[in-house]
Amino acid sequence: MSKIDWANLSFSYIKADYNLRSYYKDGQWSELEESTSEALTIHMAATCVHYGQQAFEGLKAFKGKDGKVRVFRMEENAKRLQNSADGILMQQVPTELFTKAVIRAVELNMDYVPPYESGAALYIRPLLIGSGPKVGVSPAEEYTFIVFVTPVGPYFKEGFKPTKQMISRKYDRAAPQGTGHLKVGGNYAASMKAGQIAHEGGYSSVLYLDSKEKKYIDEAGPANFFAIKGNKYVTPLSSSILPSITNMSLIQLAQDMGLEIERRQVEMKELSEFDEVGACGTAAVISPIGQIDDVDENVSYKFGDPNVAGPISTKLYNHLRGIQYGDEEDTHNWVTIIG
Repeated sequence: MSKIDWANLSFSYIKADYNLRSYYKDGQWSELEESTSEALTIHMAATCVHYGQQAFEGLKAFKGKDGKVRVFRMEENAKRLQNSADGILMQQVPTELFTKAVIRAVELNMDYVPPYESGAALYIRPLLIGSGPKVGVSPAEEYTFIVFVTPVGPYFKEGFKPTKQMISRKYDRAAPQGTGHLKVGGNYAASMKAGQIAHEGGYSSVLYLDSKEKKYIDEAGPANFFAIKGNKYVTPLSSSILPSITNMSLIQLAQDMGLEIERRQVEMKELSEFDEVGACGTAAVISPIGQIDDVDENVSYKFGDPNVAGPISTKLYNHLRGIQYGDEEDTHNWVTIIG
C-alpha cells in the first residue's frame, strides 16, 4: 500500500486490496469470493449495460479513538438495496449475505481505514448488477453482487461549511412515479447535466423541485434536503426522493433533542421562512447550505452566517459523527464494531 495523505483525501477512488463477490445463478447465490481484481467480466448483452438493471449502496466505516472500527447502520443499507432490487426486478441480496460481505470487505482492508480525527472514512460500495444476457427488455436470470471499499475525504470540498446551491426548473432528477425512491444509476446519470451547469456557476449542487408542478422541494442534488424552522426539523415527503439513512438518523436525533419533526411537502416559497438549511447523506453527513439561488426568477435565499453552519445543524452533525466514531453512546444500536 502506498502512503496515503489521510488529511487531504478527496471523495474519489483509491484501490484497496480486496473486494467481495457473489453470483446468483440457477436460483441461488454463491458463496462469497475474495478478489484482488478491479475488473469485471460480463456478457456484452448483460441487462445492466442495456436496460439499467443496476443498483448500489453507500455506507462508511470509521476508526474510533479506541482503535475499533465501526460500520454505521448496514442493515438499513441491505433493506434499501432489496427495495431497489424489487423496483427494477432484480434478485434481492439477502441481508445475511449483504452484511457478511460488508464486514469481510472491511476486515480484509483494515489498512485503508483512515485514522481517527483525519476527517476521512472508509467508503463501502455494495453493487448489484444484472449480469445475465437479454436482448428483449426483461429481467436477467443471473446477477452479480460486489462489495468494494475505498478511503475517502469529504464529499463537498468545503467540508462542514455552508455551500451555495441553485434551483433550476429546466432539469428533473426523477419522475413522480419513476425510480427516484430507488438507489439506481439512472437517477444519477439524469442529474449529471444539471450538476455540471451548477458547478460551472460556482454552486455545490442543484436543488431539485418536483417534476410535476415545480412547486415543491424534492432533493438537494445527491442528498436529502432538510431545514430548521424554530423548534422544527422539516424535510420533504415525496415519492421521488431516495429514503436517506442519514436523514432517518438525523430525524431520530432531532427528536431526541426535543425538536418537532415535519415530514411533508415543502413549498419552495417556504425557503424565506427557514433558519437553517442543509443537505444530508452518507457521503457528506450534513452539508450546510448558506444560500440558494433561484436562477430562473433571479431570487436569492440566504440562511444565517454564510461562513458558519447553524447551531442546530452543527449539534446534529457532531452528535451523529460522535456515534459513528464511538465518541458518544450508541443508544439506538446503530453501529457494528469490527476488529
